[in-house]
Amino acid sequence: MAFTLSLRRTFVADHFHDLPGFQEDRHGHNWEVEACAELGSEAEEPALAMALDAWVATLDYRLLNELPPLAGRNPTAEVLAEQALFYLKGAALEPRWVKVREKANYWALCRAGADR
Repeated sequence: MAFTLSLRRTFVADHFHDLPGFQEDRHGHNWEVEACAELGSEAEEPALAMALDAWVATLDYRLLNELPPLAGRNPTAEVLAEQALFYLKGAALEPRWVKVREKANYWALCRAGADR
């Protein structure tokens, strides 16, 4: 039986914005990522958990601007949601959406099918 599962993880990371039209000094957040995926069975849940944990590990306690996948982009919640979605797709999962929360009242959601 197929089902939809969402998992949440938290991470801490700093970033700054330095592109024309959007500049802001270095600051940090306690981020939250939530990923929702279609699974063929409950046996696939560990794969989603491991992939999400692996993505978070690349960001946790880092300066996001220094990470190669974010080069030349302001590391916003929107960009991180997109990056997480593509990461999960690359792990042979079928994410429906990924939501990244930067602060209590600011989040971005990237849906599958929104490929660049």
